[in-house]
Amino acid sequence: MGDQGQFDRIAIRTSRLTTRTYSTSFTLGIRCLDREFRDPIYSIYGFVRFADEIVDTFEDCDKAGLLKKFADDTWHAIDNGISLNPILHSFQKTVAAYAIDRPLIEQFMASMEMDLSEKNYDQSGFEKYVLGSAEVVGLMCLKVFTRGNGGEFTRLKPQAMKLGSAFQKINFLRDLHADYRLLGRSYFPGVQIERFDEQSKQQIESGILADFQEGFKGIKQLPRGARLGVYVAYLYYMTLFRKIRRLPSTEVLKSRVRVRNRQKLIILGYSFLKHQFNLI
Repeated sequence: MGDQGQFDRIAIRTSRLTTRTYSTSFTLGIRCLDREFRDPIYSIYGFVRFADEIVDTFEDCDKAGLLKKFADDTWHAIDNGISLNPILHSFQKTVAAYAIDRPLIEQFMASMEMDLSEKNYDQSGFEKYVLGSAEVVGLMCLKVFTRGNGGEFTRLKPQAMKLGSAFQKINFLRDLHADYRLLGRSYFPGVQIERFDEQSKQQIESGILADFQEGFKGIKQLPRGARLGVYVAYLYYMTLFRKIRRLPSTEVLKSRVRVRNRQKLIILGYSFLKHQFNLI
């Protein structure tokens, strides 16, 4: 008789490998979570990463067809409790274990579909895209961190959405050049990339800072087992944000700003000490 547990272990290992391959920063944050939270968050990241790859990377393929197949396979996995796609298998287990709401997944997939056709966003489209691509991902993670406690989830929901929004907007700002030159996308409403100037940059940064400040309030209220990992991710993005703020608008358009590995280790050590002394 076979052992499905072995397949389950293979599936989550695939999600871990995906996360570690694509994002050293998120991997660092996940490793700082209590053990009970790590694999569920790996599974969420793996799911999100694969969908994002479809719309961003596979230029010589039928992206729309691939995304539809991925969405159909996702619902089949959730409805049947199994998938031969290891990423979707580990994700559906997390969805079931933490009662992740179907509308959150639908909103995420809707934003991925927007990437197939939308190139320039007005304010309404921008807000819809950020909601689906980032804010609801934060809510999926919050479902895990609150262990299905509906009251805690509702209380922390606004701050989790703001933190997800801040992270995504920093990604947009960091990738401004690549998104426009390689993919033809311009996410920030009312911003002409060819005329991107200090005023535009400062306006975007002001919105990000407001999201950060609100999001940090939620981090301080997370369960202790989740707080350190999320704080590490917060400090990583804050470090990235500060580096971008110091650059003139012309430089932001030329290159992708990065946080060096040495800085990541400093962030880790600083976060650990604050966590140990209950200073977060």
